[in-house]
Amino acid sequence: MTLRRLLLCLSLSMACVWSKPTEKKERVHHEAQLSDKVHDDAQSFDYDHDAFLGADEAKTFDQLTPEESKERLGKIVSKIDDDKDGFVTVDELKAWIKFAQKRWIFEDVERQWKGHDLNEDGLISWEEYKNATYGYILDDPDPDDGFNYKQMMVRDERRFHAADTNGDLVATKEEFTAFLHPEEYDYMKGIVVQETMEDIDKNGDGFIDLEEYIGDMYSQDGDTEEPEWVKTEREQFVEFRDKNRDGRMDKEETKDWILPTDYDHAEAEARHLVYESDRDKDGRLTKEEIVAKHDLFVGSQATDFGEALVRHDEF
Repeated sequence: MTLRRLLLCLSLSMACVWSKPTEKKERVHHEAQLSDKVHDDAQSFDYDHDAFLGADEAKTFDQLTPEESKERLGKIVSKIDDDKDGFVTVDELKAWIKFAQKRWIFEDVERQWKGHDLNEDGLISWEEYKNATYGYILDDPDPDDGFNYKQMMVRDERRFHAADTNGDLVATKEEFTAFLHPEEYDYMKGIVVQETMEDIDKNGDGFIDLEEYIGDMYSQDGDTEEPEWVKTEREQFVEFRDKNRDGRMDKEETKDWILPTDYDHAEAEARHLVYESDRDKDGRLTKEEIVAKHDLFVGSQATDFGEALVRHDEF
């Protein structure tokens, strides 16, 4: 077995290990919380810092002097102002918060981009991706490890087509991000639902029945009695998942289950930050308004929270 193939096999087996539940497999895609801190500006702005920067980046700002913190914040504001009109809107701030919270996704895309853009033209074609990922096994229809790589490739090709918005079979970085992380894009929700249903629908009838639903989460493995959470999931299926009470979930019901409409924490935080920083109350922020309230957005070594609260109350 070649080194390259061995690495793929190892990565696939590790993916299987990580995805195998110890108790319950989670299929639902929830929006993550912006911070594990309590959002109470009367106590601290730690939640806002985590929301605006992401928790890891917020920690780095805590080590900066106030001057360094303000300088770096000013540079960030220039990035947030997407249309370069000198103002930061709620929508631009919301987009930035979502980016800050999911920075790991874009870092993952950057890593994979380097390994798949073989001709270094700033685009990745399906042929490039296929050759980089599957090229060395395409001539082996029956791999000795028993894994069906061709079936996996067909599934990847279908997802690549779905992510490719203009149909040219060449992915921009945005399209490649949608391919790798389809749950993050509204237009990819259909493929997420389809792949989930294919994983769970063992009898291939195009629906998910109760036993398939439970079987995806829980393997009895000789247990004589189901855990309490399994009984609860059976009730959830009957009462909430199977909305039309026909004993199975169709595509729409599956979508409602795995892609619920969550509260938009990023938009709520964006509106909060604008409200607290908007001196002239025009519904948008200048760089000066943001830097003037830097303690709300970012931390620093010398943040005086008591003094910040006084300024906060003055607004």
